[in-house]
Amino acid sequence: MIRGGDINKGTCLLQKGQPYIVVEREFVNPGKGGAFARVKMKSIKDGSVLTQTIMTQSEVEDATVDVSTCQYQYADSEFFHFMDNENYEQYEVSIADMEEKKYYLQENENYELTIWEGRVIDIKIPYKVVFTVVESENYVKGDTVSGATKPVVTETGLTVRVPLFIKQGEKIMVNTETNDYVERVNN
Repeated sequence: MIRGGDINKGTCLLQKGQPYIVVEREFVNPGKGGAFARVKMKSIKDGSVLTQTIMTQSEVEDATVDVSTCQYQYADSEFFHFMDNENYEQYEVSIADMEEKKYYLQENENYELTIWEGRVIDIKIPYKVVFTVVESENYVKGDTVSGATKPVVTETGLTVRVPLFIKQGEKIMVNTETNDYVERVNN
């Protein structure tokens, strides 16, 4: 059991005997009455979405899951391929199930996989990830406006808006929750 106030994005809950993964959580503390969490969950089995309001002191049933640190190997047309760092077990994760994660996965990097009943149900992406810019338009000095940005493309295909001074080949840090540029990374 888990308290409503302890539910976070990525938490696995059992609803009607089915596993759901929390994709959004909003904490609300109204002036009157008790605080609550507004939770949006996605079914692991069929992809349906369920929105629920849970009082922070209420308890809900959480799904018992295993978390394994695995190395991302590669992707083919249907699956992401991972290898467990401890027992070298191979995992195939359907690209269709994790479409929103594809731009954040980098080969040979480690990720935590959440596994329920032998099936990978979530890939935990770090809050900030460093990418290399592979496509970038150059700007002309004097074209600048305070806070001006341009789109660039990273090695994974992710498009991010960055300041005009970022060039092709440079490394940038990106916030994976908002898809925003954080800073330029010096080697």
